[in-house]
Amino acid sequence: MKVLIVEDEKLAAERLQEMIKQYDTGISIAGPFDTVQETSQYLAHHNDIDVLFLDIQLADGKSFELFDQTPYFKPVIFTTAYDHYSIKAFKYNSIDYLLKPVRFEELTFALNKFKRLNPADKSGGLTKEIVRELLQANTYKKRFLVKQGSRIQYIPVEDIAYLFADGKICYLVSKEQKQFIIDHTLEELESELLDPTFFFRISRKAIVRIDAIQEVRTKNNRLELNLSKAADFPLVVSRDRLKAFKDWLNH
Repeated sequence: MKVLIVEDEKLAAERLQEMIKQYDTGISIAGPFDTVQETSQYLAHHNDIDVLFLDIQLADGKSFELFDQTPYFKPVIFTTAYDHYSIKAFKYNSIDYLLKPVRFEELTFALNKFKRLNPADKSGGLTKEIVRELLQANTYKKRFLVKQGSRIQYIPVEDIAYLFADGKICYLVSKEQKQFIIDHTLEELESELLDPTFFFRISRKAIVRIDAIQEVRTKNNRLELNLSKAADFPLVVSRDRLKAFKDWLNH
């Protein structure tokens, strides 16, 4: 077996090398590399790597850039300082993740899992979408800073009922039916800032949070949402988003 270590923290890389050798002295180790560029260049000329130990934040950017530059994918064991439920979900799509500081027991479990899976396809089933989902999971907003009169406060995302746009102004509406202007567009909220597990854009005008939905009703062949706190306008799912909305509810 041959592994490649990509890690920009010297001590973490050395510790990882020691544990891999402790696991199996017969494993060949390439690297460590600490940049996306170095790793991409290496993989472009070496197709003999079985497993890639990959840190998320590298010296020259986030590691998802690697998968834009590399024409094939390798089975990956992520090493990360982030503990997030989306990372746990990622385990079912790739090999595993190791939370820093890496423990030998966890590394052993990950490599044993790789051996059990023994993927015949060198790609390991890893996709750009999966990697991006993992990385984005760490950038979703946890709260929004809002202003109410002379007071500044924050609203946790768990307290949001829905968000909507009125012209060029975007509003956040809390579950207490308090309304605040926020400095983001719905496009930014949908594509970058809100976790799609909990938030869905039902139309060009509105995004709703799943646990704020009390009832979904059919009205004139459309789906209309009743929230735990009534909205100031009908929250209707656009026709072109109906299937995606139902899939989201049933996820």
